[in-house]
Amino acid sequence: MNKIRKGDEVVVLAGKDRGRRGVVLRRVGDEHLVVEGVNRAKKHVRPNPLKGEVGGIVEKEMPLHISNVALFNPAAQKGDRVGIRVLEDGRKVRFFKSNGELVDA
Repeated sequence: MNKIRKGDEVVVLAGKDRGRRGVVLRRVGDEHLVVEGVNRAKKHVRPNPLKGEVGGIVEKEMPLHISNVALFNPAAQKGDRVGIRVLEDGRKVRFFKSNGELVDA
């Protein structure tokens, strides 16, 4: 079970965008993820008239390592570590380590 999933709100812990919040757009492999509006890079794109693409400089989000982000805890208003707990009915759920609240309620 992944501790951070697509659609989660995360806080960046390290790098040039430290402290910024964003939503996870997608996972790239097991250890990287793309966060909305974070770690943007400029990419030079060549025009392709067959596809109708215009050339120029495009900004796109690049992957971050999963160790550089933490799940945002709305109760504490900061990033928090996540654990996995098995409930009585056998379901696995994520919870915040600081206060024990369930993420997947």
